[in-house]
Amino acid sequence: MIRIAVANQKGGVGKTTTAINLATALAAAGWRVLLIDLDPQGNASTGLGVTTGERERSSYELLRGDCTADEAAIATRVPRLDLIAATVDLSGAEIELVEFADRTHRLERALTAARRPWDVCLIDCPPSLGLLTINSLVAAQSVLVPLQAEFFALEGLSQLLQTVERIRARFNPQLTILGVALTMFDRRNNLSSQVAEDVRACLGKVVFDTVIPRNVRLSEAPSHGLPALIYDHRCPGSEAYIGLARELMARLPKRAAAA
Repeated sequence: MIRIAVANQKGGVGKTTTAINLATALAAAGWRVLLIDLDPQGNASTGLGVTTGERERSSYELLRGDCTADEAAIATRVPRLDLIAATVDLSGAEIELVEFADRTHRLERALTAARRPWDVCLIDCPPSLGLLTINSLVAAQSVLVPLQAEFFALEGLSQLLQTVERIRARFNPQLTILGVALTMFDRRNNLSSQVAEDVRACLGKVVFDTVIPRNVRLSEAPSHGLPALIYDHRCPGSEAYIGLARELMARLPKRAAAA
């Protein structure tokens, strides 16, 4: 199972929207996908139409070891896409995990023990660099970074890259940057283009060619409990995520792409 952490310590950069729609696109391409909502706000769960009452076993119980990934995963309205939902209990996990000797490896061990034949796992990280995000980066093989095309986002990117280097040095030497996806791109704004140029000049081919535009349909979709790709697959935002998914699959191991 390929494990990808969707991470950015800055909030409001389209991280959850990216995780939901990429998971949907991969499932539509025939992959068996697991999406883990590791953000206490639970936006990925809500965005997939999973109500609070349906979240009997969540990522909180998974990290505590009270259930397995197979037991926590629930089917969504998207065929081949399963979800491990988040609840508000997850907000206290940062403190509770400190008591465990293996506090940084809880998620990795849970996923290693999983028995369902998922092809890929996307982990929607919280907008911080606490133990939840560290667990994600330790469990993942690669990181996908949604980056809002604004100046302040560049500072957050620098800090995240430093964190990835620390995780690689101490816990997970296999961790790599899968790519940086520019989100909320406004072609009418010169600043968006300038930020894009700066990021590409700095990171080169690490940055995906596809950019995700500002699009009202992307914002509307979560209120209907649907990924934008299902809510309106012809809108510019959905078409962009389909393009991003194609690029993503091209960067994944060939054995997975063949599957």
